[in-house]
This record gives sequence, C-alpha cells and structure tokens, in this order.
Amino acid sequence: MPEADPVEGFEEAFCKQNIQNMLKRSQTKVIFPLITLGLLQECHENGTIRFSDADIRRFYFSTVSRMKEFLGHDLHIGGKYYDAYPSRNLPRYDVVKALGGKRYELLPPYVSSAAALVEWIPGAIKQHVTERLGVVPQLGDHVSRAQLSASSDEFLELVGEHIGKNATNFEIFSFAVIKVHLEKFACKVYRDTRTSAHDSGVDLSTNFGVVYQIKKLKVHSKAAADNVYAELKANFDRERLSDGNVILVIDDISKEVKKYLIDMKVQSISKGDLLKLAGQFEDMEDREKVLRVVYEEFRREYASDV
Repeated sequence: MPEADPVEGFEEAFCKQNIQNMLKRSQTKVIFPLITLGLLQECHENGTIRFSDADIRRFYFSTVSRMKEFLGHDLHIGGKYYDAYPSRNLPRYDVVKALGGKRYELLPPYVSSAAALVEWIPGAIKQHVTERLGVVPQLGDHVSRAQLSASSDEFLELVGEHIGKNATNFEIFSFAVIKVHLEKFACKVYRDTRTSAHDSGVDLSTNFGVVYQIKKLKVHSKAAADNVYAELKANFDRERLSDGNVILVIDDISKEVKKYLIDMKVQSISKGDLLKLAGQFEDMEDREKVLRVVYEEFRREYASDV
C-alpha cells in the first residue's frame, strides 16, 4: 500500500482550515465556502482551473441550489453574489488569484485537493449550519412546531437550550417570548432592526411608548451598569429614559445592579425572567406561536437570497 504524500496531506489540511475560517466568519449567509465548492466541483469533474466572473457566478448559483436540497432548507446558505468576492475575498483565503479582465485561476493547494474537498465541504457546511441554527429550520413546518410545543416542559427546554446559544438566538427568542406575552394584553411589539446591524443589541418598539433594548451581556457590577446606561443615553432621548420607558433585556444581572438601574428609571429583564415568562404559556397555541415568530425572524435574516 503506497504511503500518503505528506505534502498533499498538508495542502488538504491547509485548505480545510481556510474553509473553516470562512464558516466561522460568516454572518447570516454562508457564501465563500459555497463559491469555493462550486469551483472545486468544476475542477474535479472537468479539470478547469481558470474561470471568468460569469463562470464563478453560475457555479455558485448551482451550488446553492444543490446545498438547499442537501440540507432540506434554505437558511444561512445563499447570499447575493458580488464581483468583489473573487477579486477581493477569495484571494484572502488563497482560493484564487486574479489574472485580469475579471478572470481568475484556482490556486494549487485547492487544485491538488479538489477531490477530497468536494467530498468534505458539504458536510462541513451542514455541521456549521446545524450548530448555528439548531432546531430552527424545523420550525417552518407546522407539524414540527405542534410537536415541539405540545408539552410545556419540552417547549421550555427547547427555549432554554436555544436562547443562550449566541447573540442572535438571544435577541430573536427574547423578542418572540415578549411579543406573544404582550399580545395577551392587546399590546404590540415590533422588532425594528436586524441582528447583523453594527450595534450591540436589537431595539423593540411598542404601541404603548416603551422601547426594549436587547443585549446578551452579564452585568454584575455598577461600573458595567454605568457603561450600559451611558449607551442607553446615547441611543434614546432623555425624556424616554426619565419616564422609565426603556426596558433592558439582558442575559444576566445581579439583584444589586438591577435595583441600581431601577433607581435610574431603567427596568431590566434577565434571561431567567424570560424563561419564567415562557413557562407561563399554558396554551399550546401560545407556545406554538412563539416558535412560529422565532422561525419568521430567522427567515427574515437567514433565508437564501439566491
């Protein structure tokens, strides 16, 4: 049996690490790994290593279509294509080099590892998307939502598992719980911004004058509370703050700091408070609605644009 070529092994590992870095840096859509997969597929099947921008665009679209079928959903996998991707972004990962005239050449490490990478990349993308979204893709199906919300305990376990996974989950699950709770009192809440925005939280407006600021932070000291309050002052007018119409939704906060903020007219809701609220939804219909809102909000940000 022939020994493995250490150079080939190094090149394959180098390419895989670059693709893992692409995945980690993706925000709401996996784009660069899919473009790379499209180029590698063409290289592996037809030996092509030089591509025009139009070729790359075409291969990317077809790869997104195949990945939708592979995953069984279209969340987090297809973003708009821009010609800056092969000219600026892919060279940072040593995938291609520019030849001029919007033509590009696949670089040697990827050429020699094309067969192995074509086999490996779809699974790597699936693992990344699953870790990022968890059960969310299933929530688009009414039957799945009904099953997941049938039991109050199982519903609460699902919310508890997902709400703290990352900032996006915290923002969207918090919004869903608050929205369904407030609607019981004929109050409306609207999610104004997207979690991909550059600010560190999501503002929720209401039809009764209150604004919620969501931040996945742990505030256990007055100094940390002062920093949060300074940001609230920058984001909201003084009258709104002085009237107590800004509510902070936060990952965790100590009792002392919670009182400290109340003295400054800022109420706070912790993740623990949200889970207690979620546990109070006695009707299956309310629990199912929370899951539907979660899915709709994820679709708003993660659904494929291709």
